[in-house]
Order: sequence, then structure tokens, then C-alpha cells
Amino acid sequence: MAILRANDIRKLAPKELEDKMLELQKELIKLKTQRGTGTAMQSPGKIKAIKRTIARVYTLTKIKGGS
Repeated sequence: MAILRANDIRKLAPKELEDKMLELQKELIKLKTQRGTGTAMQSPGKIKAIKRTIARVYTLTKIKGGS
């Protein structure tokens, strides 16, 4: 999953935003599980990047007047 920028998020429809949020949350859970079990991670900074992207999506959804 590519990390989304604010401009990219603004262009998405509400349904697409919801789908992206679910996809990001699933990926975050997967990465946290890898970290918790001690599996070697390919990109340790990806957890932080995904958290930031989730925050961007959530913030822009609230600004747009979404859910």
C-alpha cells in the first residue's frame, strides 16, 4: 500500500476513503503482529508512515463533513 498524501486523499470519494482506511488499518495490524512476534521487518518505519496516513484520512474526512 502506497502512503497517501493530503492532495491524493482530497481527490477520493467518501466510499474510497472508507475503503482506504480499512486497508490501512489491516496493514497496520499485520505489521504490528510481525513486530510483536519478532519477525524481521522489511521496513521498520512503515508503521509510523501508516499511522500518519490513517491520521490524514481521518482528519480530512472530518473536515469534509464525512462520518
